Amino acid sequence: MTGRAASRLPLIDAVKAVASQLIVLHHLAFYGPMSDHARVLCPELIDWLSQHARIAVQAFLVVGGYLAARALARDENAAARPVGKRLWRRYLKLALPYAAVLLLAVAAAAVSRRLIAHDSIPGAPTLLQFAAHVALLQNLLGFDSLSAGVWYIAIDFQLYAVLLLILRSARHFRPERPEFGRGCVVALIAASLYVFNRNPAWDDWAIYFFGAYGLGAVARWGTRPGRIDGWAAATAAVAAAALIVDYRPRILVALLTAAGLGLAHYGGVIAAWPESRLLAWLGRISYSVFLVHFPVCLVVNAVFERFAPHAPAIQLGGMFLAWIASLACGALLHRAVERRAAAWLARRET
Repeated sequence: MTGRAASRLPLIDAVKAVASQLIVLHHLAFYGPMSDHARVLCPELIDWLSQHARIAVQAFLVVGGYLAARALARDENAAARPVGKRLWRRYLKLALPYAAVLLLAVAAAAVSRRLIAHDSIPGAPTLLQFAAHVALLQNLLGFDSLSAGVWYIAIDFQLYAVLLLILRSARHFRPERPEFGRGCVVALIAASLYVFNRNPAWDDWAIYFFGAYGLGAVARWGTRPGRIDGWAAATAAVAAAALIVDYRPRILVALLTAAGLGLAHYGGVIAAWPESRLLAWLGRISYSVFLVHFPVCLVVNAVFERFAPHAPAIQLGGMFLAWIASLACGALLHRAVERRAAAWLARRET
């Protein structure tokens, strides 16, 4: 979800823009109490957002894999850089804005608890719980989440680490066969789709999500303007067959997203379409919006529950206000923290 490179690919920005908005709306619908009061006005819409809009995370996973593969392929010095240094840079890229939002999330939850009692409000964190979140280990260590969606940040880091380690290991053991690493990625995609993604016990680990992430990487590696490599088409067929073995809508969304990106790369339009300033802006701020929206929605929910009439129309207006406030706070976080952190990281490498 992060990275300046994405801003040069309008289609990537568009996918990120739509997916991030669906996630915001999903959390607004899933976590009350505003949506509980407003549901009578549009029950089908709120139920769909609550139950199904979260599937947009699959698009983020595919885009993450695509951008990681693009960055690794573009970096001519990737093989020479220590793995630890690359992982530390990736961690900082994710964690600098994330850590700032964790502090905001703790404060927002404290304010909300003083206003109302509701199951969606996280409890006061312990120091160890907060440290686990900063280290992106909260789910692996069994801590309750301090904000909705932060599990994805930990998974994104795991996925990047797995992809980097596969490619580095393959290059070390078979330096004369550069395609060997990509073959290993395809094998792990198959293992994820046919075994691990079918078992929810693995959903705190990268292997559960690697099918979607790896499909994004294959969409980047296996296509180019005017050409689709046979092994990329075969990987898509393997993913399609996994749907026959065990149909999962999330895998269908991932496959369609990866196929769309691959075809756009093949057709040469991924860097030129769509021409939309709004989508480009929403795509650029999508990571910050993803991070900050839940604390914002939490406070707006608490204020409207405590002080506003519980009339459905007013509560629906509160949901709209929370949505707009999430975009505004996301834009502010992007400008004040995410963009400055990216510039600082860039200066460190020069």
